[in-house]
Amino acid sequence: MITLKGMGVKFKDYYDVLGVSRDATGKAIKDAFRKLARQYHPDLQTVQAKKKLSEEKFKEINEAYEVLGDPEKRKKYDRLGSRWKDGMDFTPPPGSGQGGGWTRTGSADFSGAGGFSDFFEAIFGGRGGPFAGGEASWDAGEQVRRGADRGVDLEAELELSLEELAQGGTRRVTLTARDATGRLRPKELDITLPQGLRPGERIRLKGQGATNGRAARPGDLYLKISLRPHQFYSLLEDAPDDLQMDLPLLPWEAVLGAGVMVPTLEGPVSLRIPSGSQSGQRLRLRGKGLPKRDGARGDLYVRLVLVAPKTVGPRERELYDELAKLSSEDPRSAFGKAGRAGR
Repeated sequence: MITLKGMGVKFKDYYDVLGVSRDATGKAIKDAFRKLARQYHPDLQTVQAKKKLSEEKFKEINEAYEVLGDPEKRKKYDRLGSRWKDGMDFTPPPGSGQGGGWTRTGSADFSGAGGFSDFFEAIFGGRGGPFAGGEASWDAGEQVRRGADRGVDLEAELELSLEELAQGGTRRVTLTARDATGRLRPKELDITLPQGLRPGERIRLKGQGATNGRAARPGDLYLKISLRPHQFYSLLEDAPDDLQMDLPLLPWEAVLGAGVMVPTLEGPVSLRIPSGSQSGQRLRLRGKGLPKRDGARGDLYVRLVLVAPKTVGPRERELYDELAKLSSEDPRSAFGKAGRAGR
């Protein structure tokens, strides 16, 4: 513990650290913190020089959120400035109405009990591992205390790919947690992704939460599942077991029909495109969606999207010109005269 007397301390604007306005809502503060914590987490830095800078920035972000994320602490901070905690000399923020400095002896330890030294700062999925790219961001606003003998429950967001969600099974998760000295230590956990798991659901890891400094045993850790955007597929909101993808078709494939290969989570399959298909039309591949809890699978809906050729040679242009003269089709007939155009 360090004791300071008669020492002026430059005001540190926690609102500026998190990039939010002074009238920001609690949710806006939480969202800003989570975004910055993920951006500046030291474990994500591969260059040593950047890693050192990230450690300082990460510490500053945590310090700011420890204050602004707590309504009572935030009120004191708004009134007393950066020395809201121990009452040391401070320079009030501009416009705060606080005049003149005053002196009080206090501690300069900003890690205090109940701060971020109690929480995991975690990144799931070490580089190169089976869970590589998986990431968790901690939500300090989701703490739940369960009495003196019970620690703090933590909730983290665990981002999965669609393939990981469909495959399920056991995964080894690597996280880093601060020990009693404040140092980051690696920790590995084996978790089971149950069949039929969906975004928004939570997995409970008993006894893997944090202590509150007095509890005999730690709380639990809840992993809230989120889905990483996929290159091809999206989940249907009204049918979470089903997937949808867009399939580009050239005009003659839609007119004449064609056999095409379509990627699925289990590998490519052949799909017959009926002649006279229209853009926006959906074809269903049964059982090619996500696994359900009962062992069955949802469906994959293939939405047809007509695309024009990017390059057209002279002979192709001649044929298109001839087709335009031969065709009597008017796709804009419903518009009346307004939809007609001369050549």
